[in-house]
Amino acid sequence: MKDDQLHQDVLDELDFEPSVNAARIGVAVDKGVVTLTGDVANFAEKYNAERAVRRVKGVRGIVEHIKVVFPSDKTTGDAEIAERVLTSLKWTALVPADRITVKVENGWVALNGDVDWQFQKAAAEAAVRRLSGIKGISNLIKLPPQVSGINVKERIEGALKRNAEVEAGRIQVGVDGTRVTLNGSVETWRERTIAENAAWAVPGVSMVDDHLRIT
Repeated sequence: MKDDQLHQDVLDELDFEPSVNAARIGVAVDKGVVTLTGDVANFAEKYNAERAVRRVKGVRGIVEHIKVVFPSDKTTGDAEIAERVLTSLKWTALVPADRITVKVENGWVALNGDVDWQFQKAAAEAAVRRLSGIKGISNLIKLPPQVSGINVKERIEGALKRNAEVEAGRIQVGVDGTRVTLNGSVETWRERTIAENAAWAVPGVSMVDDHLRIT
């Protein structure tokens, strides 16, 4: 796909996304890599803008420089943000809130601690993402090792083969301890996300290096 057509498709998708004010976001495209600039009213809008771009066919990469800018009368103090984060984590059923600590500095939230599963780590971030007043999230929650590398590789490859939306033969899975590396190529961002989620779904995986190319 030519860059000018991809540029228009990205603009159309941002305009189509109701949670994003597309007029405040700049888009540039170079060889399939989309660069986003501008400012938004909250972190959820920033996240949704990037997610909308990932849906567009032909996007090979994203460089995101969107800033969260709050009106001066709506700035929230770090202590209040921290209290909101802790409350949100407490009321999220998938998250073991007692195992997570929170630090907030200048509106940026850092999550620390440890959980047993990647979906718990993702759920913690999702619970924070929707809160007002935050500028960004660093998800530093750790996953403890649980199974051997051989089992990890076999289970990931099995999950990929079972998924109708993934061409498993084009993906190579490497395991080094609790670290998984994905190489090969996929056709869409969705296929790449499915492959990455399959790797994270196996207990014992503490890191996934996604080197899949979108062709």
